[in-house]
Amino acid sequence: MPGKNFHLRTTPKETAAVADAAVADLARRLALQLQQDLSNPTADDRAQALARLHVLDHLQEAAERLQRAAAADAARAGAGYPQIGRACGMTRQGARRRWPGLFNHTDEVPTEQLTMNAPARPFDVLLVEDDIADAMLIEEALAERGARNLVQATDGVAALEHLRNPDSPRPDLIVLDLNMPRMNGRDLLRILKNDADLRTIPVVVLTTSSAPDDVAGAYTSHANAYVTKPVNLEEFEQAVQSIDSFYLDTATRPPRA
Repeated sequence: MPGKNFHLRTTPKETAAVADAAVADLARRLALQLQQDLSNPTADDRAQALARLHVLDHLQEAAERLQRAAAADAARAGAGYPQIGRACGMTRQGARRRWPGLFNHTDEVPTEQLTMNAPARPFDVLLVEDDIADAMLIEEALAERGARNLVQATDGVAALEHLRNPDSPRPDLIVLDLNMPRMNGRDLLRILKNDADLRTIPVVVLTTSSAPDDVAGAYTSHANAYVTKPVNLEEFEQAVQSIDSFYLDTATRPPRA
């Protein structure tokens, strides 16, 4: 299942020691084989060392290729960048930089097709969020789900300007924070749901607030869903991907004008 952790019975130091010993033995045997001098392995220490260095360089390149393949296998099996990063002792951002595109279906990198039917075009998502860190997390979580055209507006005024610009694509989904400068999410939501042209766009409130008044107020203003931002990063990512999965994969969307 996505998000499921894996456990080893060794510590990182013990794992490294086992890997070093195995690679060293493999490099020595390959170097001897390439030199075709198996009968007298200590005839020339310098030649032996250079041969091992040559082999280790190619083993390093092979390890990179195999790591990429293993990361793609993990992605196909449901792991996300957070789990893949932890397996290599790095952050999710580090894993994404090292192996970009694991969740984009291409001919070059065979990965899991995350939707039953590939969309005819990338989905358009309008994110109304002023927190840069949260916006980056949301963008990463959506990128793992598939092709998304994400536009970020940092307040309600900017969001309305984008939505009412005739050159802007109509979003398939709006993800809306509540607390923002100039025009907050509460005021923007009321405007959206009272606009005959915009009211059919699904709006999901994604905010830190779990106050009953905020929840009730959002639904009174006809928000399609209200989600409180989890503190845990993995749960945050899963919440965003669940929103994306339901509204862009499962729910039937209104036709575009």
